[in-house]
Amino acid sequence: MEIWNPRRRNTAGGSRARSAALLFVLPAAMVLSGCVATPQPPETTAASTPQAMTGSATAGVPSTSAPLETTQASNKAPVYWIGRSNENVFLYREFREVPEQENPVTRALRSMMSQKPLDPDFFTPWQNPKKLATSISGKNVITVDVSPDAFNSNLDEDMAKRAIQQLVYTATAAGASSGLVDSGQQIQVVILVDGHTDYLAFNHVRLGAPTPRGAGMVAPVWIIDPQEGVGVADGSVKISGRSTLPGAKLRWKILKVEGSTDKAAYLSGDVTASAEATQSGLFSLNVNLAPGNYEVRVSQIDPGTPDREMNVDTRGFTVE
Repeated sequence: MEIWNPRRRNTAGGSRARSAALLFVLPAAMVLSGCVATPQPPETTAASTPQAMTGSATAGVPSTSAPLETTQASNKAPVYWIGRSNENVFLYREFREVPEQENPVTRALRSMMSQKPLDPDFFTPWQNPKKLATSISGKNVITVDVSPDAFNSNLDEDMAKRAIQQLVYTATAAGASSGLVDSGQQIQVVILVDGHTDYLAFNHVRLGAPTPRGAGMVAPVWIIDPQEGVGVADGSVKISGRSTLPGAKLRWKILKVEGSTDKAAYLSGDVTASAEATQSGLFSLNVNLAPGNYEVRVSQIDPGTPDREMNVDTRGFTVE
């Protein structure tokens, strides 16, 4: 699989809001750059799910998607990015500060297409478009209308499919967390380009069909808090996240970071992801940390090779 330009070191008013027209078209604030992909066969449709990933890192990776986000009071936008885990590529979520001039779905997608992830392990192949608009129908269908310059990146077929799912996950997350769609029903996304269907996105994926979240797209393990680069108060630091395997035992490590690259083992242990239906896959732990820079690593435990970090996610943060 070829990855485009990876960066290393991503309620109550719901029904009333759905009935309102949510159509916004804003000019981009910057000149776009990038190379235009050349047509390559074969093509697929946006509703297709990427082929199952192969390699040893897929052990224990279930074909499930993350639960749909729930309504929250925060104005931060849920944005999904693409990132590596062992030999595989998954979607990871961050919550981002975004301007409030646009509706929640539009501003989350604009952040996905124009900003960089907080975590340097993540990236996005999308380009900032000249035009971007969204609307929501009463059938829990989000329509995204974007200009073709959003697709100005060379991708292989698998990465093109993941980029489309990155948009689908971000749009549905923003709609659900803002209460604009019914999170109790399946949400689908229709992608138009300049108001038309049948566009070949990234020269691989045919757009226009209603597309749900694809199974197996999200990372098997991801850390929710703290987010990359944040500062937290000294004393008891809460670390939380999600595993796509409810009841799975996970390994965590805290590394003390000195300077720009030196890391030393500080604390470690195991934690079990919840198996309860309402808390499926969630995990949390509290650690006492003095002021300084740290990295937390959480991974699945491979029964065959217990010392191996499988499907690891990391976050760097500062205790103030």
